[in-house]
Amino acid sequence: MPCQTRLIVLQILPRLVTGGVERGTIDIALALQAADCIPLVVSHGGPMVSELEQAGIEHITMPVHSKNPFLMQLNTERLVHLIKERKINIVHARSRAPAWSAARAASRTGVAFLTTFHGRYNLGPFTIKKPYNAIMTSGKRVIAISHFIATHVQTVYGIAPERIRVIPRGIDFYKFDSTLVHPHRLTALARAWRLPEDQPLVMLPGRLVRWKGHEVLIEALAKLCRRDFCCLLVGFDQAHVHYRAELETLIRHKGLDSTIHFVGFCADMPAAYMLADVVVSASTEPEAFGRVVVEAQAMGRPVVATDHGGSSETIVHGRTGWLVPPSDPDALAQTLLEMLTLAAAERHTMAARQVAHAHAHFSREIMCARTLSVYHELFTSMA
Repeated sequence: MPCQTRLIVLQILPRLVTGGVERGTIDIALALQAADCIPLVVSHGGPMVSELEQAGIEHITMPVHSKNPFLMQLNTERLVHLIKERKINIVHARSRAPAWSAARAASRTGVAFLTTFHGRYNLGPFTIKKPYNAIMTSGKRVIAISHFIATHVQTVYGIAPERIRVIPRGIDFYKFDSTLVHPHRLTALARAWRLPEDQPLVMLPGRLVRWKGHEVLIEALAKLCRRDFCCLLVGFDQAHVHYRAELETLIRHKGLDSTIHFVGFCADMPAAYMLADVVVSASTEPEAFGRVVVEAQAMGRPVVATDHGGSSETIVHGRTGWLVPPSDPDALAQTLLEMLTLAAAERHTMAARQVAHAHAHFSREIMCARTLSVYHELFTSMA
C-alpha cells in the first residue's frame, strides 16, 4: 500500500556487513522505496552498502559503530543537521551505540524515534550495563522480533506493553525456496565438502560460539546406536580457536572423528539446507528469533530445536519440526534417531506443512508491511 504521506525514514545501525539486523535494514529500505517513501540509511559502511546503492537508496557513512563519547556526540550533531536538512520524519535505531546518538538527535529535532530490540543484551556483572542497554527501550515504539523478546523487554526494562510491537523477522522466499535450487549447486557443495553419497547428513548451522550448543549435539550423536551418518558444523568460527579445540577434543574422545566435520562459512545456505536430512538448532541459551529454524522449514527440511526463546514460537511441535529440552543430549539423541528413520511419505507431508507455515507467518513481505504500519502509526501520532 503506497504511503498516504511521503514519509522520510532514517534507519541507523553500526555497520552493513552481514547478519539479520543488516538484512532487515535493507529489506525495510527497499519496502519504503516501493511504497513511494524516501529511505535513508546511516552506518559505518560495509559490503552490503552496494545493495542499497544498486537500488538507488542513499547511504550516509558515519562512525556510528563507535562507543567513544566524543564520536557519539559528534554523530548526534551530524544527525541533527541531517534530520533538518532532509526533513526526516522518523528515526529508526537498530543497535545501542548508534541509538544513543539517534535518540538525542530525534529529541532535539522533535521527530519520531523508534527502536528494534533484536536480542537479549548482556547486563554485565551486577547489571551495570542495563542503563546503556536501556536506550533500546526509549523509542515511542519498540519493535520486538519475537514474543520472547517482548516479554524480556517488559520484565527486565519495565516497558509498558502498549509501546511494544511484535514483528518477527522475515525470510526471503525468493532465496529460500527448494524449487529454485538448481541441482548443480547441490553437486558443487557436496563435492566441496566431500560428502559421502550413501549417508544421511545432520547439519548444525550457526556461529562457533558456546551457546549454540555444538557440545550438546556431539554428546547426542555419541549416544546414537548407529554411525552411518555424517554431521557438518556450518558457520564462522570468529577466531574462537579455544572453543573449536575443545570441540575437536570432545569429538575425538567420543570416537566421532570420521563422522563430524567443521566446514566454516557457507555462502549458499539454501543449497546447504537441501543437502541436509536433519537440521539442528541446539542453542543452550534462548534464541531471540532463530532464523535457521525458519529457513530450514521454508526449505522443507526436518528440523529440531531447543524448546525455549524464539524457536518455541516458530516450530509447531510434531507438525513443522521437533522441540527438545535445552542442554539435554538424551532427548536430542532420541529425536534425531526418529528423524533419521522417517519414511519418505512422512518427510514429504511434513515438508508441505513446513513451507506453508513459514510462508504464512515469517515472510519478508509480512515483516515489511507490519514495520511500515508502525511508521504510519508513529507519524500519525506525531502530526
